[in-house]
Amino acid sequence: MSDPVGDGIAPAGIAATADRIRSYVRRTPVIEVEAADFALAPGPLHLKLEHLQHTGSFKPRGAFANLLQRDVPAVGVVAASGGNHGAAVAYAAMKLGVPARIFVPSVAALTKLERIRECGADLVVAGERYADALEASERWVAETGAMPIHAYDQVETLLGQGTLAMELEAQVPSLDTLLVAVGGGGLIGGIAAWYEGRVRIVGVEPEAAPTLARALDAGRPVDAPAGGIAADSLAPRRVGALMFPIAQRYVAGVVLVTDDEIRQAQVALWGALRIVAEPGGAAAFAALASGRYARRPGERLGVLVCGGNAVGVDFRR
Repeated sequence: MSDPVGDGIAPAGIAATADRIRSYVRRTPVIEVEAADFALAPGPLHLKLEHLQHTGSFKPRGAFANLLQRDVPAVGVVAASGGNHGAAVAYAAMKLGVPARIFVPSVAALTKLERIRECGADLVVAGERYADALEASERWVAETGAMPIHAYDQVETLLGQGTLAMELEAQVPSLDTLLVAVGGGGLIGGIAAWYEGRVRIVGVEPEAAPTLARALDAGRPVDAPAGGIAADSLAPRRVGALMFPIAQRYVAGVVLVTDDEIRQAQVALWGALRIVAEPGGAAAFAALASGRYARRPGERLGVLVCGGNAVGVDFRR
């Protein structure tokens, strides 16, 4: 296909990665629903239900891509995570018989910590935010020689997340636009690298953690606030260096949503479809439901529901 934007993160690599990880990940479904079910202007919506992936998020794609395509030392692997990446690495390591140590910040949701422990990984709480856990994991790598699996700024991670787009294109080949939640950018980077402009990719971020929006404004990854309701999944300090040139070339823009709009999107997904989405998993839908993303007439729109590890949510209207 066309020339890669950076470090081999291109369709050919994504397709090869899909072949490697296929037997370890789920082909998650797409459901077509009517926007009027959510009191929106009539028209079909295509929801990619990646919250039904192993461990409740898209992250196992990147985790298995790392473990199956890199040389893993006997000491095993290490990851820093707000929760979902850690659970995915722990799950993949368990399936492949590899030791794993996972560093998480104190904001990580209990349900995600339970998943990590259930997979037998060594769990360490380090600091208040993802950046703190990442620093602790880097010290562990220096001490032990364990193989780090970055949540978003790793070639194999981006290739693995890109397999979601490859799968989605086979399921719904006629999309015009896809709304994708953004944290560190591994997911939207992999998706954009697969589509290469064939589908309009729009990022969605919490106002309290505008990492990609700030980076695009500055022309480079820069530090951004890291707070809000989705801080355990969408609030790294900055987007990854590997995904940024991909985003500059192929991401059409970023929509910012409030915490209240994310909560309302969670309630709406539950009320209409009985989908339990965590805040980060509902963020992309929040852009549409709140009206911050204005759907164009006749636009064939896809929305990615990327995580389902919700806890303590009151879904009553």
